[in-house]
Amino acid sequence: MKTQAAVIREPGKPIEIEELEVVAPGVGQVLIRYEYSGMCHSDLHIQHGDLPARLPMVLGHEGAGVIEEVGVGVTRVKPGDHVVCSFIPSCGKCHWCSTGQQPLCDMGATILEGYLPDGRFPFQGKGGEDIGAMCMLGTFSQYGTISEASVVKIDDDLPLDKAVLVGCGVPTGWGSAVNAANVRPGETVIVAGIGGIGANAVQGARMAGAKNLIAVDPLSNKRDFAIKMGATHAFGTMEEAAEIARADTNGNGADKVILTAGLVTEELVNEAFDAAGKGSIIVLTGLNTLDARGVHVPSTVMTLYKKDIKGTNFGDCNPMTDIPRLLGMYRHGDLHLDELVSHVYTLDEVNQGYDDLVEGKNIRGVIAHRH
Repeated sequence: MKTQAAVIREPGKPIEIEELEVVAPGVGQVLIRYEYSGMCHSDLHIQHGDLPARLPMVLGHEGAGVIEEVGVGVTRVKPGDHVVCSFIPSCGKCHWCSTGQQPLCDMGATILEGYLPDGRFPFQGKGGEDIGAMCMLGTFSQYGTISEASVVKIDDDLPLDKAVLVGCGVPTGWGSAVNAANVRPGETVIVAGIGGIGANAVQGARMAGAKNLIAVDPLSNKRDFAIKMGATHAFGTMEEAAEIARADTNGNGADKVILTAGLVTEELVNEAFDAAGKGSIIVLTGLNTLDARGVHVPSTVMTLYKKDIKGTNFGDCNPMTDIPRLLGMYRHGDLHLDELVSHVYTLDEVNQGYDDLVEGKNIRGVIAHRH
């Protein structure tokens, strides 16, 4: 099957639209017709060379669509099912899945290599060139062959252009607050970086009962959006946020600090550490280059004040249960998804969409493949 797809061939170069061949689904694999794809900052980390991915690669790891065909042994879905893709597969069998740590599924070890669990590459270019898929998905394509471990069936009446967001950004942000930070009612929480993930960390902290919910972002439009999502305060710097946090906690500081910036730097980690009080949790959700060492804090203060710095992947969510759960919250009006979509693009506009993201215009851009 032929498909139009957005391909990155060299770090630092524009994304190219190419016609590719989609391989037929093998054992445990499905052919999906992508309808919508979310434009996440993580794809920029591939384009910019921050993450060591095997290129060429079809970008996109936040997708929703309809199952067209299933391979031998597929049991989770059937043709015609509406699905959301999870950028972290969940095999259900490895040590991590079996112990409730699905974001660490062993099947996810090759998501930056781009090949399928059977070793085949999901796309082929001219002359049979092997082309990988971001997170084994490659949602910036009209069609794709992916593992059934990467799809979650959803109700047919849910709008796919909104459901697509729960494949990455929503659970990663929401879970960073609810699961990783374990926000409790009455706590003071700082969320730094209000994009597609940070906005949902604000939503999660609000739903978990944070009393003082302080957003940090240098852009005024992002700060305004954080207030709409439930933040009680919004500032341009961590220093300002820390002052409010201390004022509301008798000088202690924030109970939880969640770092969802597009680039989590050493400076930001240090600012978060200083803003956090005794017995606090500092969650690192955003990324940097793979070899960047961004955590250098006074260990004695960390020990005596019992501060906890931790990383999270996918917001510590279980894609098979939390994707339907989040969509249930959306259905009942508790979780805001419609408001997150800033602009809808065609596949040909993918570079413009990422320019808009870098310029801070979007909370979340969405690619519509056929609309």
